[in-house]
Amino acid sequence: MSFQEYLKYLTKLFVTYMETPKDERRQRKAPRESWSSRWFGAIPMSIRLLWRK
Repeated sequence: MSFQEYLKYLTKLFVTYMETPKDERRQRKAPRESWSSRWFGAIPMSIRLLWRK
């Protein structure tokens, strides 16, 4: 991929990003997972399930 193609690709992405309304951009963001599952994986969830039983 040449530099010009890459630059065209980036400008296309930027223009589509700027043309979408702010509300729509905010809705596209996926909700973040909790910090415990992000840092430690499925272990905290399995402990919580065992604790509830």
